[in-house]
Amino acid sequence: MAKWGHGDPRWIVEDREDGTNVNNWHWTERDATSWSKGKLRELLVGIVVENEAGRCEIGELKQVEGEASCSSRKGKLIFFYEWNIKLSWKGTTKESSAKHKGLIEIPNLSEENEVDDTETIISTRIWKLSYSLLYVQHLAQCLAHKFTTGMILPTKAVAVQELTVKRKLSENTLQASSPVALGVRIPTVAVRMTELFDTTVDHLYSIFTVKDLVQKFSKSPAVLEAEKGGKFQMFDGNITGEYIELLTNRKITMKWRCRNWPEEHYSTVALSFVPTLGQTELQLDCTGVPVCKEENMRSCWQKQHFEEIKGLLQLTTLSG
Repeated sequence: MAKWGHGDPRWIVEDREDGTNVNNWHWTERDATSWSKGKLRELLVGIVVENEAGRCEIGELKQVEGEASCSSRKGKLIFFYEWNIKLSWKGTTKESSAKHKGLIEIPNLSEENEVDDTETIISTRIWKLSYSLLYVQHLAQCLAHKFTTGMILPTKAVAVQELTVKRKLSENTLQASSPVALGVRIPTVAVRMTELFDTTVDHLYSIFTVKDLVQKFSKSPAVLEAEKGGKFQMFDGNITGEYIELLTNRKITMKWRCRNWPEEHYSTVALSFVPTLGQTELQLDCTGVPVCKEENMRSCWQKQHFEEIKGLLQLTTLSG
């Protein structure tokens, strides 16, 4: 029997004013089925596999049946997912340029099985696409980041310990001389984009390095120290980072992160400014982007940066 005042973790009102599920002893569960189906489509459709044999692309998620959930019990997180998946694919062989298409079936995909143990049935067996299963496995990582917030309620001792750890991490980050932050090990991808702007190289470069111009296109307050090792903060603190290298009117390299990414994880963002006839081509190269944040990263740069900067340039032209 749980006794108050004896440190028994089952006593649900000890050391908490609200008396809610202290030490996470009780079972809590969140349904992640609907979200996971959308994420499976996002992760799988459009995957391209290319090698010396040819090129293959996954075209459509034709069927996805199953369920997913995130639970906690006795302070432990439990992830469950089980799926039966069917995908369509099409491809071309390099040797003959012959075109092929078919189906991929992934039955009984679950957290209990390793990727190597998962059966993959591919019609017209020309392509080996087990590579795509790695993307499905990353779903569990995304599931953890999306659904675990607030499931583990800290006790007084744990809360103090976490605060101490966070303070130490903050102190270490400020004192670190290396531009590369210590990050968590998560599956990542590279994001590469190019965009043309109707302006000169030096003007476009200044839009990314002058505080007033950054605040105009982002339409929010910004903190900007445009020098090697300098910090930056944009979009009400949703984007933060540090400048690694600045080559005037040529290239900007940054440590870059979004607030909802795993704690202490940064990507590396390189912006290259290439003059063209009457325009400037901006080449964006991002590495270390969390797999489950790839589309958000592309959308952020396309809508919040590129489109807003073009709007700013149009206003400048009209006012001039």
